[in-house]
Amino acid sequence: MLASTVVQVEDLYKDYVLRGGAVHALRGINLSVKRGEYIAVMGPSGSGKTTLFNMIGGLDKPTKGTVKIDNVDLSKMSAKQLAWVRSRKIGYVFQTFNLIPVLTALGNVMLPMIFTGMKKEERIKKAKELLSLVGLGERINHRPTELSGGQQQRVAIARALANDPSIILADEPTGNLDLNTGLAIVNLLYRLKVERNTTVICATHDLKMVDVSDRLAWIRDGQIERIEERTTVSLTSDEL
Repeated sequence: MLASTVVQVEDLYKDYVLRGGAVHALRGINLSVKRGEYIAVMGPSGSGKTTLFNMIGGLDKPTKGTVKIDNVDLSKMSAKQLAWVRSRKIGYVFQTFNLIPVLTALGNVMLPMIFTGMKKEERIKKAKELLSLVGLGERINHRPTELSGGQQQRVAIARALANDPSIILADEPTGNLDLNTGLAIVNLLYRLKVERNTTVICATHDLKMVDVSDRLAWIRDGQIERIEERTTVSLTSDEL
């Protein structure tokens, strides 16, 4: 694993056993992601994007193969070590936002900081700064039901940044948003990559990701078909 590589996926398989038999969600995935890179994992629903996302994020374990973060194999970590990686190195952004309804925007962003032992005054200050960063400085006391979908996703991104992760994993972050709002979220993630050198891995089928990604990994039926630099991207009729 090169020094500039933050995520290394090697020969990754994931099978799920269901009543009707085994489902082969991932079938030999190999992927290397550099520090500060914006990579979009593109593919249709059911192609394995979310499963790969869960593997890289340490939310699920592979049937076979390895996922390394900063050259450390996640499968070799204890539960405590894995929890530390998930809370400190990785920020998660989900399609359904996953905000706590009874908490304000400020409270939602502060929540991950509690588990790191940060003092309350510091949590409040940092959460306000992050909400300002995503353009919600005026909405810190609003609950999720008082925010639009795009604003909720911005809160989710601010929450993902709470503990200064080196990696943001975004699973279909524009899936529930209209065109213009989705574009704003895409550009916000790109700005974080540029300004903070954050590695962004985005599982998506949204073609707006093409313009901001450094590379695109095309996945279908649990396998990566091809990986392209943005400047050489060619779309097939199926992908359009």
